[in-house]
Amino acid sequence: MKHIITALVENQPGVLARVVGLISGRGYNIESLSVGPTHETGISRITMQVPGDDRVLAQVTKQLNRLVDVIQVNDLTTAPLLHRELVLLKVAAPPAERAALIKTAQTAGATVVAEESAAVTLQIIGEQADVAAFIEQMKPYSILDLARSGIIVLARSGAA
Repeated sequence: MKHIITALVENQPGVLARVVGLISGRGYNIESLSVGPTHETGISRITMQVPGDDRVLAQVTKQLNRLVDVIQVNDLTTAPLLHRELVLLKVAAPPAERAALIKTAQTAGATVVAEESAAVTLQIIGEQADVAAFIEQMKPYSILDLARSGIIVLARSGAA
């Protein structure tokens, strides 16, 4: 199971390294990691997707709560969420295939953010499953480069 954990932390040098070190030092993997400032000055939100069973989640959240710079840890795995991921994808686009490629991309909800002589860079924002499906759909066009933001989440009203 993939657990979604968020941590509000003090925006200080080394905090991210301590959080990641705590998790990886115990042999757990982080499949997705996103960090950014919140609306509160000096506070950042770390969003992680960590695979493992409930025992793994309980141990990780307990240990994260012990770190001095961690303000709050939430397990949002089963909470009602809004979640998104951003992907930039550069795809080979010879002139003969460009129109079909762009039409396919736009049908999937992607937008063209840059065009070059032999490539097109696309942007798609959506749920992880939709983003993964779009990436699979683009493979026949020869993916030249890809950057993913990692999942970001907010709990819906009434959730943790």
